Amino acid sequence: MPYTNEDYLPSYEELTVPELEISSAAFRTAAHHLGKYCDNTCKEFILCRTEENDPRKCLNEGKEVTRCAYEFLGKIKKSCYAEFTQYMDCIDHSGMSMEFKNCRKTQAVFDACVKENLGQDRPELGYFTKVRLHKTERPKAVPDPHILPERLPEPPKFENKTTDPMKGPRWF
Repeated sequence: MPYTNEDYLPSYEELTVPELEISSAAFRTAAHHLGKYCDNTCKEFILCRTEENDPRKCLNEGKEVTRCAYEFLGKIKKSCYAEFTQYMDCIDHSGMSMEFKNCRKTQAVFDACVKENLGQDRPELGYFTKVRLHKTERPKAVPDPHILPERLPEPPKFENKTTDPMKGPRWF
């Protein structure tokens, strides 16, 4: 998408958001509960990106997703740090693919802690693949008008022409 001088580009300050500085093992450990905790925020961001088709218009929704993740991880650190660390270490040492199947016992301990302290169950298998409708207060995006090309002229009409398959076209 080419840009011109008239296009709005956000400033560096608008784009700067504190990053979540966690390892892939920590993110994989928190992923299911984080996804459920920030479900509506993430849906709002994806809806904006899909409708607007312009990432510049969804900066605030993206910042809100990051803020939600910080909030969730802060609550985990405050109330379930030991269980989270134990589960994360198990996942980190369960091979290159970081499979969950080797860590079901530590997962159960972590899930129980999240249930007790945050009141949130682990999402069932397939939760994120189901259709879940999202109601938003954001106004619907107005699509750009679709400009059609000019209409082609009508082809010429040949009323007096007959076709004989054996002799080819003939004119009378």
